[in-house]
Amino acid sequence: QVQLVESGGGLVQAGGSLRLTCTASGGTVSTNALGWFRQAPGKDREFVAAIGWSGGSTNYADSVKGRFTISRDNRKNTLYLQMNSLKPEDTAVYYCAASRPFSIGNSNAGNYAYWGQGTQVTVSS
Repeated sequence: QVQLVESGGGLVQAGGSLRLTCTASGGTVSTNALGWFRQAPGKDREFVAAIGWSGGSTNYADSVKGRFTISRDNRKNTLYLQMNSLKPEDTAVYYCAASRPFSIGNSNAGNYAYWGQGTQVTVSS
């Protein structure tokens, strides 16, 4: 059973940067699509970014395009989210997710079988 653990969240001022890390254990995720989602207080969970098995295919929510970069290191079984030019509206709990092997991820949360517990990101104005 794959387990995902996020880290790297915290409090940052608007315009600042954070790098989130998601480490997988209990099995390799090298053949899984991986993604980041977030949930702000009182709002539904929303898609942030996704990356394919090899890392060659990525997609982003319009709200983070040009500011966030998703990447993965299959040797380390790890997923990253580099967040630059952070805004107060980026404040949320950020979750990483993994699809089943050889399955599509993309922006649909229903495509993901494994979820981390989340890490809080707070951006102050």
